[in-house]
Amino acid sequence: MGGNSPCASCKLLRRRCAKDCIFAPYFPSDDPHKFALVHKVFGASNVSKMLQELPVQQRADAVSSLVYEANARVRDPVYGCVGAISYLQNQVSQLQMQLAVAQAEILCIQMQQEPMLPAAAPHQILDQGDDKSFLLHNLPPLHHHHHHQNQYLNFANPSANVVHDHSLKRESIFGDMVS
Repeated sequence: MGGNSPCASCKLLRRRCAKDCIFAPYFPSDDPHKFALVHKVFGASNVSKMLQELPVQQRADAVSSLVYEANARVRDPVYGCVGAISYLQNQVSQLQMQLAVAQAEILCIQMQQEPMLPAAAPHQILDQGDDKSFLLHNLPPLHHHHHHQNQYLNFANPSANVVHDHSLKRESIFGDMVS
């Protein structure tokens, strides 16, 4: 910024803000917390070196990334952004499992509403190449904790096909349990 109002970095570092201050365009004086966080995690000298090595048009994005990573590091000093990414990937995986179960339930309901098919071997029905056979072939395995028998979907009672797998419970980066 130079002149009257020093940027947030120069204010925090208690130095005069020069006209060509590398921090001024990205750390305005009205948002001192932003630089304080980045300085705490990365150090002003390191941030200055990083910004100087980048073309001017990429610096704003770099500062945005540094602020995001600094926030993540303060929340989770060990894993930082990786912890947040891992948490979100776990959520996606769980939602995919729930989607597969819901698709299986839809299939069960659709099969109940269809007229009875002529008596055919189950593998002949599954090998017809339609969406339903794709769903049946790609269902997650149904866990049975007491028996090692194969478990089949109960088409007469779709509510009996809900998969309960408590091993999916994980602790999120925010300290609460997710399933």
